[in-house]
Amino acid sequence: MTPTISPTTNATNTKHVTSPQLNRWSIARSIRSGRKLDRPVQPKQHQTIDQEPEPAVTSPCFSTSSSENDTEEFVRGKEIYMVSDGSGRTAEHSVTAALGQFEHFFVDGGCPVYTRLFSGINDLDRLMEIIMQAAKEDAILIYTLADENLAESARRACKSWGVQSTDVLRPITDAIASYLGISPSGLPRGAPGRRFPLTDTYFKRIDAIEFTIKQDDGAFPQNLHKADIVVAGVSRSGKSPLSIYLAQKGFKVANVPIVKGVDLPKTLFEVDQKKVFALTLNPVMLQTIRLERAKSLGYHEDEGSDYAEMAHVREELEYAYKIFTQNPTWPVIGEYYILSSNNLTFFF
Repeated sequence: MTPTISPTTNATNTKHVTSPQLNRWSIARSIRSGRKLDRPVQPKQHQTIDQEPEPAVTSPCFSTSSSENDTEEFVRGKEIYMVSDGSGRTAEHSVTAALGQFEHFFVDGGCPVYTRLFSGINDLDRLMEIIMQAAKEDAILIYTLADENLAESARRACKSWGVQSTDVLRPITDAIASYLGISPSGLPRGAPGRRFPLTDTYFKRIDAIEFTIKQDDGAFPQNLHKADIVVAGVSRSGKSPLSIYLAQKGFKVANVPIVKGVDLPKTLFEVDQKKVFALTLNPVMLQTIRLERAKSLGYHEDEGSDYAEMAHVREELEYAYKIFTQNPTWPVIGEYYILSSNNLTFFF
C-alpha cells in the first residue's frame, strides 16, 4: 500500500526517523571503538553562595581533568587480554559472546572495552611478559592454555601480580576428563604432536569439496546426477558460498545459474527433483550485491551494462520465479541475509 503525503508537508522540515535500538547499537559501537562521544552541553546554572555543589559522578572508565576554565572528560577504557597456545579462536569467541551481554553498559555507562589476542604462546618467558603488561594496564586475562604447566604458571603469576584472570579451557577439560575417565593430551589443536585419524568421513568431505568446486556456476551439467544437492538461482543470489558451506559438511553440491534468455540444462530436470533447491533474494539486496561485484571487477554505472540496474534485477527475479512455479517440488529458500564477502547467515 503506497503511503500518501499531505500537500502541506514541508520537505525542509521533514525529520529522518531512526530506530531507538539502532541508535543504541551505533552508540555502543562508537564507545567500544574508543571514540569520544559528543555529549550535550548543559547550560551552567547560577549558583548561590549557600548552595553546595553536587558531588561529581565517578566512572571506572572515565577520568576528569580540571583547569580554571574548563573540565575535560577522557575515555580510559578497559583492557581484555586473551592468551592461547593455539589459534586463540576459543578465547576470542568466548569473550565476544560474553561482551554481548554488556551492551547496555557500553551505552549507558559509556565504557569502551579493548581486546588484545595473543596466540601461539607456548613459551613461559613470553607468557610472563604478557601478564606483566596486563598488570601495568590493569587488564583482565582470559586464557586457553592446553599445556597444563603453562596454565598453572599463568594462574600463579596472575595471583602474584594481582591480575584478574579466568581459565576458560581448564574447567571444561577437567569435567570431560572426569566423565571419560582419561587424561587430556595437553596439546593445543594443530600442534605437531597431535595425530588425527584419516577416517572415511574426512575423505568424504574432501571429495565433496573437490566436486563442488568443479561444479561451480553451472560447469559440467552432465554431472548433476552425481550431486547430493543441486542449487539454482540468479547471479549473486548466494549459490557458490552456500554450496561450499554444504560441501564442508560432506555434501556434493552443484549450482546452476538462472539467466534470462539462456536455457537451463536438460539434466536439471532429469535428476531427482527432490535434490533441487531454489534460491531467491530481495531485489534491493540483490542490486546492492551486484553493484559491489561490478565495482570489484572495475565496471562503472556509465559503461552501459544493465547487470546491476533495478529493472534488470527485477526481470531476472521474475523470470526465475516463473521457473520455480513451474517446478513446485523445488523448495524456494529466500529468508536469509547476504553479508560482506558473500558470507551467509541463515534464518530457517
